[in-house]
Amino acid sequence: MLAYAYTQYGSSDVIEQVTLPQPTPKPNEVLIRIFATTVSSGDWRARSLTMPKGLGLMGRLVFGLRGPRKPILGTEFSGAIEAIGSEVMTYQTGDAVIGFPGAAFGAHAEFITMTADGKLTLKPENIDFEQAAAIPFGATTAYDFLVNKAKLQRGERVLINGASGSVGSACAQIAKHLGAHVTAVCSSGNAEMVRSLGADRVIDYRMQNAVDTGIQYDMVVDTVGTLPWAQAKHAIRDGGKMVLIAGITSDMFLGVIKARLAGKKMVGGVASEHRKILEAVVELAAQGVLQPVIDRSYAFKEMKAAHAHVDTGHKKGNVVVTLTSHGRARSSVEMEPQAKDVIYA
Repeated sequence: MLAYAYTQYGSSDVIEQVTLPQPTPKPNEVLIRIFATTVSSGDWRARSLTMPKGLGLMGRLVFGLRGPRKPILGTEFSGAIEAIGSEVMTYQTGDAVIGFPGAAFGAHAEFITMTADGKLTLKPENIDFEQAAAIPFGATTAYDFLVNKAKLQRGERVLINGASGSVGSACAQIAKHLGAHVTAVCSSGNAEMVRSLGADRVIDYRMQNAVDTGIQYDMVVDTVGTLPWAQAKHAIRDGGKMVLIAGITSDMFLGVIKARLAGKKMVGGVASEHRKILEAVVELAAQGVLQPVIDRSYAFKEMKAAHAHVDTGHKKGNVVVTLTSHGRARSSVEMEPQAKDVIYA
């Protein structure tokens, strides 16, 4: 099979196409032919080893001390099941699926194996493969932080910094769905797009300091690491929360203490990749509540160009890479749009 791999950290130039043996599923696994994948911020961080100041060594410990531990990137995908292991009872060959290998990577390839009970779910028929591939990374991060960790409540005022990115655009939609009043921070070029996702108010960070407006929020969410606690705290009401999805090193390690001393709360940590969260956001997408934003789509042969675009730091939403036509996927599952309780995992 064809795949894209890297053997050293660096720019998009370190990505090279390679030919590898097609994997064989173990008894509890399925083999999936990938139709679409993305280049996510997780791929960018692992490939470039760009880390917050002071965390370079930690980055190498996570991704590989002397070189990449997982040479094939790709955190999310959509595709069709090509073969199933002898113990698999929940899927059939031809099923259209959405997968989220996440930190395990491996989706920048023609095929991937996943455990049948892992981070994998059937693709709803009303979502195409490109959209499906763009759901897991951003939406599960947004859902886990807003719903599971921060316990966002109806009627709360939320400021989302970086609202036009993969995670930020999902945060805006999920927060609005939960009944929050959403203020989105992005560039003027992305303002209309963010408004279309449900933002009640948009601040152009190039024209105005997002936290210097006199407005107090119940929750300030930083998805891109450009709004440190020292600035954000002035816009958080007493007892309110700072949700740190990305941030500077001192806030990551000392943020809880800083916030507590100020009579506020800091919510941080690593996003969960639990299957229930994947299922929850896929259902929101099937209901039309969540629509993944796609900035650009590239062919598989243009993988390096897709990485280069993400390197600019100016993508909005998701960058999708398509591998093949979709005619081989059989009808997978129909999901009736209906209200569902929020799932906590």
